[in-house]
Amino acid sequence: MAFHRSSLLLRKALGGSRAAAVYSFSRSLLCDSSNYSDFRRWYSSSESDNKGTNMSASGYHVNSGPAYMRGAVFWEPNKPLTFEDFHMPRPKANEVLIKTKACGVCHSDLHVIKGELPFASPCVVGHEITGEVVELGPLTDSKIIERFPVGSQVVGAFIMPCGSCFFCSKGQDDLCESFFAYNRAKGTLYDGETRLFLRNSGKPVYMYSMGGLAEFCVVPAHGLTVLPNSLPYTESAILGCAVFTAYGAMAHAAEVRPGDAIAVIGIGGVGSSCLQIARAFGASEIIAVDVQDEKLQKAKIFGATHAINARKEDAVAKIKEITGGRGVDVALEALGRSQTFSQCVQSVRDGGKAVMIGLTLSGAKGEVDINHLVRRQIKVIGSYGGRARQDLPKLIKLAERGIFNLEAAVSRKCKFEEAGEAYKDLDQGSIVGRAVVEIM
Repeated sequence: MAFHRSSLLLRKALGGSRAAAVYSFSRSLLCDSSNYSDFRRWYSSSESDNKGTNMSASGYHVNSGPAYMRGAVFWEPNKPLTFEDFHMPRPKANEVLIKTKACGVCHSDLHVIKGELPFASPCVVGHEITGEVVELGPLTDSKIIERFPVGSQVVGAFIMPCGSCFFCSKGQDDLCESFFAYNRAKGTLYDGETRLFLRNSGKPVYMYSMGGLAEFCVVPAHGLTVLPNSLPYTESAILGCAVFTAYGAMAHAAEVRPGDAIAVIGIGGVGSSCLQIARAFGASEIIAVDVQDEKLQKAKIFGATHAINARKEDAVAKIKEITGGRGVDVALEALGRSQTFSQCVQSVRDGGKAVMIGLTLSGAKGEVDINHLVRRQIKVIGSYGGRARQDLPKLIKLAERGIFNLEAAVSRKCKFEEAGEAYKDLDQGSIVGRAVVEIM
């Protein structure tokens, strides 16, 4: 009789997400532990049906929707992205399946596409997303289910913390061991498996972060934050990388204080975000450095008090002149070149901080004057990104209050099919700010 009541509860729960069904059913079993074997038989059978062979899930439908989806695939360096059909990806415990609405076009993807950063291939690039929750994985924690019910609007961080490793337990999500050991090293999620399989062959395809340039993606729940209705899907996509990376650099690496003098070298998506955050943090002088006048003009919209074209004048000398000969309290390098690495170090005052954000060719080196570094107590700090659980909710609030101008930061919107062209334009330096691919 108890099992019959539990079965009725399960059938009702199946009207919602499968994760909610498992949660409701398992709670009912707590009242009568003798039914556990019945639950295991049901769950094992259900899992077998869902997994199929190699997690292909060929017959799976999301809320009676499509069994398949499209994604943009990188195959090998300097070859065009292709659009392929995939079996619907399946979330596992504490993971969320997202219907992707928008995905930003980032230089990190471009480094992979050009072969400058080694990464498992074939893979789906794209790591700066917004979307809608359509399912939660089996046996997902009840608090996650409550926080991200089906239908929620969300934004995803490119660093997707596991929430339980040594660094995550200390609040340092940006150093998550699982993220670097699995996603960045192998192109998988944290069980060592991808969630992406080609429809025609069942071949696995790897994931750069969540593999956001696809109609659906799977994201570990700790990498998500609810996106309020007041913020648009498209412009808000940049919160997950461009703004997120800038905030991590400004708040944690640079520890910017009101009244600080700041220089930002490289005014792309991340650099322009650094300018806006410097203004929000109360920096006194905000110096933008680039080689394109168009970018420098736009930098003033983002809060730059001074603009330097490094093609036309000595950037280090000009920064020293603006700051009365001392140099800035904090210089940030957001381009990823040996020349700008050197400029960044030389631009800071005695005791100042040079923060390196830009990624570059794998194995590239930056040079510093060791004696100057030692005698003048220069701090050179690397910063890869923010801390999803702490920082992403703060960025949402900054955007809601209008302190961070998302609309000005997104300079181009393009269709899903135009993603490859957007990366070509990014490579040629013709995108001022950030481009975002609309997938919805």
